[in-house]
Amino acid sequence: MADDLIARLQPLKLMAFDVDGVLTDGRLYYTDDGVETKTFHALDGQGMNMLRDAGLKLALITSRRSPLVERRARDLGLHYCHQGVSNKREALDEIIGELKLKPEQSGFMGDDLFDLGAMLRAGFAASVPTAPAAVRERSHYVTARAGGDGAVREVCELILQAQGSLERLIAEYLK
Repeated sequence: MADDLIARLQPLKLMAFDVDGVLTDGRLYYTDDGVETKTFHALDGQGMNMLRDAGLKLALITSRRSPLVERRARDLGLHYCHQGVSNKREALDEIIGELKLKPEQSGFMGDDLFDLGAMLRAGFAASVPTAPAAVRERSHYVTARAGGDGAVREVCELILQAQGSLERLIAEYLK
């Protein structure tokens, strides 16, 4: 891992994520009754659990509204779930302020243009390989895995590795 990336990851105390295209594959599924459905990857959920267990605060910040997202956030014990957000940078700033953090102690993972404000505000910005070039080029890290297919887990393990917590957390499963 490059030294400049480690320097961005080590101070993180908050990691925020977009939902569609990051925690999901970005596709919107509707039943014949008009009910929206989403799929979430268990690997991503476990990665977020590991970050939480390492002491980081976790947030979802999304422009859409969905009861499924609220349920996923609750199931994972996430600290913040902001839906229907028109300005993700402002939402991130609100959380940073509430936690009394500096922007460089926060990270944001997004996949599209409306995520850029939050990504550029955070000390660490991550994205997925399917994001537009303008987003990938402004990211500090672009995952190998796609959104909804373990990309969040990849970022979680990267943070844990840089902060020296990954092996300790893995050791808990070896008992």
